Amino acid sequence: MAEAAAGGEPIHRELGLTDEEHDRIVAALGREPNRAELAMYAAMWSEHCSYKSSRVHLRELPTEGPHVLVGPGEDSGVVDLGEGLACAFKMESHSHPSAIEPYQGAATGVGGIVRDVLSMGARPVALLDPLRFGPLEDPRNRWLFEGVVAGIGGYGNCIGVPTVAGEVRFDPAHGPNPTVNAMCIGLLPADRVLRSGGGRLGDLLVLIGARTGRDGIGGVSVLASRTLGRAGRDDRPSVQIADPFAEKLLIEACLELADRGLLAGLQDLGGAGLTCAVSETAAAAGAGAELDLEAVPLREDGMEPFEILTSESQERMLAVVRPEDLAATREVCERWGLISAVVGRLTDDGALRARDAGRVVAEVAARSLTDDAPLYRRAMAVPAGLVEVQADDPTFLSPTVAPGDALLRLLAAPNVASKRWVWERYDSIVQGNTAAGPGGDAAVIRLEGSLRAIALTTDGNGRYGRLDPYLGGAHSVAEAARNVACVGARPLAVTNCLNFGSPERPEVMWAFRETIRGMGDACRALGTPVTGGNVSFYNEAEGSSIPPTPIVGMLGLLVDHRLRLGSALRPGMAVYLLGETFAELGGSEYAETILGAVSGRPPGLDLEREAGLVALVVEAADRDLLAGAHDCSDGGLAVALAEAAIAGDCGFAVSLPGDLPSHVALFSESASRAVVWLDPSAVPALEDLARRQGVPIERIGESGGPRMVFGEEIDAAVVEAAAVYEDAIPGLLGRSAGEPMVRSTG
Repeated sequence: MAEAAAGGEPIHRELGLTDEEHDRIVAALGREPNRAELAMYAAMWSEHCSYKSSRVHLRELPTEGPHVLVGPGEDSGVVDLGEGLACAFKMESHSHPSAIEPYQGAATGVGGIVRDVLSMGARPVALLDPLRFGPLEDPRNRWLFEGVVAGIGGYGNCIGVPTVAGEVRFDPAHGPNPTVNAMCIGLLPADRVLRSGGGRLGDLLVLIGARTGRDGIGGVSVLASRTLGRAGRDDRPSVQIADPFAEKLLIEACLELADRGLLAGLQDLGGAGLTCAVSETAAAAGAGAELDLEAVPLREDGMEPFEILTSESQERMLAVVRPEDLAATREVCERWGLISAVVGRLTDDGALRARDAGRVVAEVAARSLTDDAPLYRRAMAVPAGLVEVQADDPTFLSPTVAPGDALLRLLAAPNVASKRWVWERYDSIVQGNTAAGPGGDAAVIRLEGSLRAIALTTDGNGRYGRLDPYLGGAHSVAEAARNVACVGARPLAVTNCLNFGSPERPEVMWAFRETIRGMGDACRALGTPVTGGNVSFYNEAEGSSIPPTPIVGMLGLLVDHRLRLGSALRPGMAVYLLGETFAELGGSEYAETILGAVSGRPPGLDLEREAGLVALVVEAADRDLLAGAHDCSDGGLAVALAEAAIAGDCGFAVSLPGDLPSHVALFSESASRAVVWLDPSAVPALEDLARRQGVPIERIGESGGPRMVFGEEIDAAVVEAAAVYEDAIPGLLGRSAGEPMVRSTG
């Protein structure tokens, strides 16, 4: 008989388990689970840990490629960069905690993703932060926005890892449900990748770092695996507490242990805490594990076994250490001022057995927590009314605003406007290898001892996902690849964070499946396999659900950082448009901001053309033909050129491409396009290269002067556009662009 909680509800339901899942646990154990065992299963069988609703679809993504050393299944994917160097990178969500405690939720999101990269033996070298909020006119949204930004900056700055890129978008659906994703990149020797299955029978399980407390208990089973309609201030104990200074010590100690060859494996204690780290370590090694809960360093008295097993207290790692290396491991930890404790060992019976005061308090098969988690094929259905919304194409609605006024309004729109207010809160140059930080198409990080560099970006458009999730998923990959190419780098691989509503709703699962299909097709066409990522479901509250919001993190390789392209326009350049503009305003920033319409279909996407554009820009950069480049996305050609002009304080005079209506030519968001500028002497070589690559190319004008001139349609001063662009976000927050923020602590 299932045990009941104080309120009469069975405990397994309170923990997020269904009646059927409870019955599966009983069948696996041959008896009723006790309180500790039930908590372990609830955590490990949650959506966050088990991917029980998404695994069947995620298998459709391409995960192998010539550069992939480690794909999905480990804490982080790893890509070979050549010359003996590898890159670990991963993205995850911390949206639910951030909706309750924005500072701590965002800060611990950064800490967790850093430890995912650290667990592979990599030194964290960069952070990116794709964020989504409701409109800033609402006080709660401003509180969330400021708190999340403060949490990211506070944690990243303290641990000395630069936050170099990201993006911020606003949508009413993200008011009750902010989306807070964090991405980390780390570097390591290609021949020293740590894996979770590296342990052997008899190896010791050593807990390193902070003491274990009650913060974070139920984080994955309570917060991350249900809608926020039931969450609120009572869920604050489920939000972890951050200590970035302890994390910095943990980073250095773990890297020294890896450098000295003292680790057989390393696992982050994040979601599901000790239970997850130990069960995954044991299952990957084909082993079991004995745990002594009395040996776990605690910071609170009277903690029960289930609390110790599932606490998500931060700044902790589980090291797998050979017995002969224990003394050296302890010496390293002590020198870095960290607690280390042997809390268990790997055994040969396949069971995860936890003892407290010598008494067995939990005994389950390790693989039953990991490999035997439920797998669901959820019902799917096209959302009601979607066909009608797609048919309502805003492309040929009569414009109600003059083109010049429309451009200024778009530059002031929160989704387009400068995010300087955000990224100036972050240290983007610590470690000294940032060649290009926030504000461009992609960040660029130099590789020490080499001329090479890596390029990093994140992208995702919720409007596209709402109108056509297949195209939303495909565009997220395509734009990320385009951004990386626009700094001169060749795209290598992606990670992702897939943010959706409840998987129990058929329309959500249909959109999820379609998103995966679009991402998979784009990744195959662009040669960018998926090395890992995260699925964040249940982003719903107060009757509101976020739109399908796939975020892609793209890694690219630049052969020579001295050939890096910038997005700041220079005077005296020939200005070219690469790619072709079509009559496509569906899902565009212009349609929403100027026409008040979020309808139609997103721009079409010819993946062969996209691959050709990427190849052209990368080769042109390698041959030093270009002075700069900027991709065309939100706001189309007009916004792309205006942003380049603002960045370089340099005007231009261009003609509009094709025979489209002027507002369509200016603001269409047709894919597979970029504006580039180059010295006139390099024009013949670029035109010849474009012809050979089969990419449409058109010289549209020249750069120089103080004004932005689009034929006879727009004539605006760069300084006027810059003021509108830079002041929009600070204005919505009620302060000037240079005024500091009062730090929010949640």
